[in-house]
Amino acid sequence: MSKKSKIKSPPAKNVLNFISEAGLLKRVRRSGWSVLGIKDAESVADHSFRCAVISYVLARMEKVPPYKALLMALFNDVQEARITDLHKMAQRYINAKIAEDNAFSEQISPLPRNIKSELLAILREYKDQNTNESIIARDADILECLIQAKEYYEHGYSQTVKFMRKAPGFLKTKSARKLWQLAKKTDLNEWWFKLSEFKR
Repeated sequence: MSKKSKIKSPPAKNVLNFISEAGLLKRVRRSGWSVLGIKDAESVADHSFRCAVISYVLARMEKVPPYKALLMALFNDVQEARITDLHKMAQRYINAKIAEDNAFSEQISPLPRNIKSELLAILREYKDQNTNESIIARDADILECLIQAKEYYEHGYSQTVKFMRKAPGFLKTKSARKLWQLAKKTDLNEWWFKLSEFKR
């Protein structure tokens, strides 16, 4: 091994690389929507952002401190910068859980110890689903998908209704179930349409 290959990147450079890699999620599309014929579907970053927003709201509604739930929602799909988003058909043939774990471990391995240990801990907690925060973060992920499906449905993609039949059964918190029941019977374009109405 050459001397050059033994030289480690400085900590700040490793952090910058991680930030840059996370930016790739803005260009990785959520693949499941393409199966339903949706062109230019949301990116993984789009999904993660609203998951984080929903996690915060659900945590407050459930009277749970939001910090860990927010982190789980924000970093849950960061490994998709390396393995992309694998829809359910692909997961019949590829062990996505192993691929996700391997990618995530490599992603965080060069990071400073305090960052690496926290991200590893929250990912484990999320996967175990034994805490209020992890349940809220998972509900946020499901609810975000449901709301996105409803939005696509309202824009004419009728096949998304298939997703809306099954996914609500996985919601665990009272707040998430309540929000979905409301979203299901609400025109999700109503809020912006009212804002855009001209007053004479």
